[in-house]
Amino acid sequence: MPAGVDLFDAPHNQPITWEHLLRQASDWQGTLWGKPDWADRPEGEPPTWPNRKLYEPGTRFKYNDVRVNVFALALLHVLRRPLPDVLREEIMEPIGASSTWRWHGYDNAWIELDGRRVQSVSGGGHWGGGMFINAYDMARFGYLFLRNGRWRDRQLVSEQWIKQARTPGTANLEYGYMNWYLNTGRKPMPATPESGVRFVGNGPNIIYIDWENDLVVVVRWLRDDAVNEFLGKVLAALAPRPTA
Repeated sequence: MPAGVDLFDAPHNQPITWEHLLRQASDWQGTLWGKPDWADRPEGEPPTWPNRKLYEPGTRFKYNDVRVNVFALALLHVLRRPLPDVLREEIMEPIGASSTWRWHGYDNAWIELDGRRVQSVSGGGHWGGGMFINAYDMARFGYLFLRNGRWRDRQLVSEQWIKQARTPGTANLEYGYMNWYLNTGRKPMPATPESGVRFVGNGPNIIYIDWENDLVVVVRWLRDDAVNEFLGKVLAALAPRPTA
């Protein structure tokens, strides 16, 4: 653990579970890699930010990259291996991804783990770090989940985990596990089936997965307010044309 950081020792943070972190509902409070929790998408007037209202873990959704970084650091300590190595060996190499993708942490996000210096990776890239990946690799990643975690003859991700990731959390019915954006009630994406999901990165860069239409779509650098219309046009183009 980095010097001066006790991720879950504070009374407010002690009840936090993996489920809370995965659903962005932990309300973790603290500072990691020099970034306080309130600094990402702060709410209210600036003087109130350092003394924000605290919420019971699991009761309130808020997308927050500091808490994503907390999750990554906690997972690093459990797996005892750099997370990019785990992703490469367990997922990216088996699905035939390229060797060009990169997953970085911040310049100061280093710890000593089992006698070696290891970087803890970050979630979003707006403070530096994050994942850099081309559209073809994004498509392969999406196709893995379109096939419910199976690639050829290997089950790389359990179907049960995918089922849980696609289940809405109580704090936000339109969000599943980490970065699984759901279409509950077809409110976020009315032009697409309710069962479809999106993985969303900064840009936005989007992987859309549609089991009903057996479809994966990668969208890059399209405005948020244009994504639903774009996907609607894609689905309309696939619809069978009436015969004369």
